[in-house]
Amino acid sequence: MLNILRSKAQSTLIQAMVLVIALVFIFWGVGSNLNNNRTAAAMVNDVEIPYQEYRRAYDQYVDNFRQQMGGQLPPGLLEQLNVEQQVLAQLIQAELLRQGGREMGMEVSDLMVQRQISEMDAFQENGQFDLQRYDAILSQNRMTRSSFEGGILADLETNRISGNIGGFAMVSDQAVNNWIAYSDEEIKLSYIGFESADFEAKVEVAEEELATWFTKNMANYQAQPGVRLQYLFFDFADNSEAMEVSEEELLARYEADKESYQQPEQRHARHILFKVSEGADELVRQAQKKKAEEVLSLARSGADFAELASLRSEGPTKDRGGDLGFFPSGRMVPAFDAVIFSMESGAISELVETSFGYHIIKLEEVRPASTRSFAEVRDNLAAGIKQQKARGESFKRATAAYEGIMRAGSLKNYSEQGAEEVIATDYFTRVQPPEGVTSDPGFLNAAFSLNKGELSSMVKLSDGYAIVFVDDIKTPPLPELDSVREKATADYTREKALELAENAARELIAASTESGTLNPPVDNDQQMETSDFIKRDEAGTLPSQLVKAGFELPWKEQLGKSPVQAGKTFYVFSVQERRAGSEEAASTRSDEVRGQLLDTARNQLIGSWLARLQSEAKIWTNDALISQK
Repeated sequence: MLNILRSKAQSTLIQAMVLVIALVFIFWGVGSNLNNNRTAAAMVNDVEIPYQEYRRAYDQYVDNFRQQMGGQLPPGLLEQLNVEQQVLAQLIQAELLRQGGREMGMEVSDLMVQRQISEMDAFQENGQFDLQRYDAILSQNRMTRSSFEGGILADLETNRISGNIGGFAMVSDQAVNNWIAYSDEEIKLSYIGFESADFEAKVEVAEEELATWFTKNMANYQAQPGVRLQYLFFDFADNSEAMEVSEEELLARYEADKESYQQPEQRHARHILFKVSEGADELVRQAQKKKAEEVLSLARSGADFAELASLRSEGPTKDRGGDLGFFPSGRMVPAFDAVIFSMESGAISELVETSFGYHIIKLEEVRPASTRSFAEVRDNLAAGIKQQKARGESFKRATAAYEGIMRAGSLKNYSEQGAEEVIATDYFTRVQPPEGVTSDPGFLNAAFSLNKGELSSMVKLSDGYAIVFVDDIKTPPLPELDSVREKATADYTREKALELAENAARELIAASTESGTLNPPVDNDQQMETSDFIKRDEAGTLPSQLVKAGFELPWKEQLGKSPVQAGKTFYVFSVQERRAGSEEAASTRSDEVRGQLLDTARNQLIGSWLARLQSEAKIWTNDALISQK
C-alpha cells in the first residue's frame, strides 16, 4: 500500500487519500498529544497508563542498566536496544495481567492493601503502625495517599494474579529425571577435521570453468547502485535553542520527577568467599568453615584485607581484592545484605553463611541516602524539556510539510513555494553516503527502499525527521571477468577448496563405514584427536556443532553419517564412549532442577495467557509522546 501511494503521489485522488490519512494520524493518533489532548503513554482497554508512570519506569530501567554498565552508557545503545518500547510493553503487559485477573475474580481488597502498608517498617513507631509517620513520609516524597496506595494495590494484584496463574504449572518427577539424564549425559569424541585452506593448493583453475562460475556469480561483483535524492530535514537542534522554559515549568517537572533524583544509601564493601556448593557433605562444609575462621583471625589481627582476598578468596572478585563496589540495600542475597547494612564503616564481620558458602565482609565506606537538589539538576532539566519541546516542534513542521507536498502535488511544486528548504544530493551508494544526516541508518533504509520517483513517508531519525524523494537511480553495468579477475579467482579457489574438504570428509566416512572404525586417511596430514568426557554444555575448545552432532547420534551408533561443518572446516567424528550421570549427582540436583523447570513452566503459562489477552485487547500507544523523551 505504501509503495502504491508513493509511486502515485502525483495523482489527485491519491493526494486526497494521503491527506485524509495524515489528518487522521495527526488528530486521532500519535500527533494528538501536541495539543495536550492525549497525555497518556498508552491506553489498554480504555485504562490509561499515565506518561509519568512510564517516565518513572523508564528512568528506573535506564538507571539500573547504567549501574550494570559501570556508570556509563555507550552513545546510541538505548536506541539500539529499543528501550522505550521495551519499557512501554512491560507496563502494558502488567496492566493486561491485572485486568485479566480481575475478570477471573482475583481481586485485592482494601483490607489487604491496608495490611501490607501497616506492616511496612518505614511506617512503624515502636512496633506499631503510625498514621502521622505515614503521612509525613508520603509528604516528604511528594506523594498522596491515593497514589501510594494505588501503587501498592497494583503490586499486590500483579503478584497475586501471577502467583495464581503460575500455580497451575506442574512438573512431573519423570520430567525432572528426564532433564537430569539429558543434561548429565557425557560422551567422548574422536574426530578428524578437514580445513578448506589445506585444499586451496589442490584447486586447478581452468579458464572455462572459471568463466562459467563467474557468469553465475557476476552479480556479487557488480558495483552498488547509486541514488540521487531530494529531501527535507527537520533537525531537533534547529528548534531546541528557540524553546523557552519557565522557572515554573522547571520546578513542576522537578517536583513530579523528584523520586528519580533520590539516591538510596549505598555501601562499599569487600569480601572473602570460601565456596560451599549446595548439597556438600558436612565434612566439606566444616573444612571450608575452618579455613574461613583462620582467615578471619588474620583479617582482624591487622592483615591487609584486600591482599587476603586476592590470595585466599574463592570468589569471582578475588582478582580485585574482593571489591564489590558501592551497592544499595537489596542488591545482595538476604543474609549478606542484612549483615552489611548493620555494620559500621571499617568493621569486619563475623562469618556470614549464604548459599554460596562462607563470607568475611569488610565495610569500606557508607554513602548516605541523598536527593539531588533543584539547583544541581536545573540545567539538565531545562535541556531535557527544551529537547522534548523541540522534538514536538520538529514533528509538527515535518507533518505540515508532508501535508504541503500532498496538496502541491509534488515535492518540486512544494519547493517552489519556499516554505522549507529542499536539499539535493549527487549520486551516492549505500556504503559511501555523504556525511551528515544522509549517513543515518534510518535515512539510508528509507532512501534505498524506494523506487525512482517515489516519496517516503515521514522518517524519524536520531536527530530529527526527514522526508525523502528519489530523483534518480543509477544501476552500474555487470562487470567483465577481466576487470575483477584476481578477486574472482580467489573466491573461486576458496569455494572449490571448501568442496574438496567436504568431499574428503565424505570419502573418509565411506571408508570408515566399510572398515568399521575411524582412522586418519593415509594420504593426508589430518590427525585424529580424542576429547575427554564432555556434557552438552561443555564444548570447551570443540566446535558446538560437533558436540551437538555427537549427542544427536543414536546410542547404538558410533560413526557420524555426515560431515559436520563448523566455519570452513568439515569434521568426521565417532562417539567412542557414552555414560549417564551418576545417580548420586542426580539426587542432589533434583530440587534445583525441579525449581528451574517449574519457573520455566510458570513463565510459559503466564506468557501464553498474556498473549491471548493482548490479542483480544484494544491497545493504543502514544508513540509520538514516547519518542520525544
